[in-house]
Amino acid sequence: MPRTILIVDDDPHIRELLAFALAKAGMTTIEAGDGEEGLAKARSHAPDLVILDINMPRMDGLEVCRRLKVHEDVPVLFLSSRDDEIDRVLGLEMGADDYVVKPFSPREVVARVGVILKRAAARPPVATTAAALARGLLHLDPEGWHTQWAGQEVGLTAKEFQLLQILASTPSKVFSRDEIIDRLHGPGFAITDRTIDSHIRHIRQKFSGVGAEDVIETRAGIGYRIGACTGKAA
Repeated sequence: MPRTILIVDDDPHIRELLAFALAKAGMTTIEAGDGEEGLAKARSHAPDLVILDINMPRMDGLEVCRRLKVHEDVPVLFLSSRDDEIDRVLGLEMGADDYVVKPFSPREVVARVGVILKRAAARPPVATTAAALARGLLHLDPEGWHTQWAGQEVGLTAKEFQLLQILASTPSKVFSRDEIIDRLHGPGFAITDRTIDSHIRHIRQKFSGVGAEDVIETRAGIGYRIGACTGKAA
């Protein structure tokens, strides 16, 4: 079946160019002219990938991505008029899969979309089972994407949930950053270690708000593993 791509950009010319190029590549497209419309269509149409402009009226692309990634793991390709390292890192930290700077070649975007879709199809499952995971006061429900600490809900993004699930699925293992990247994005995905460190920092901050100080343990020079999850600092 043809893949469905949602194009979210306030420039109708860009939407038209990308829709034409993607259609030639055998893909079906849906269009949205601003962030709010894009978020609504992403939720109602469940596209295989979202092409998302960063600078848009009503709701920018970063906010759209942030809201999408709370409960969905749809691949995201960002478009931006600025080759800005801060925007690039921020986008990838939120779970974006790639980043293209305007002006761009529609052919290049189609090629990147193809690579992302193949990588997503080849991505290993985060866990071999959808069964709930429990460790100490931590409870993860993969089917409902719910995270609880001592019965209190903790709001994680999709990538944060998956990262924590990876660690909790093998409590005795210390995962290197490269191993975590491969599990989250598939082999060969090029992001920096600091993106994983940022995910870890955000997870710790969210759990700290409910009194959890030992969710993730850092092993210097090696990586990360799930903590004791007793609520006490190590």
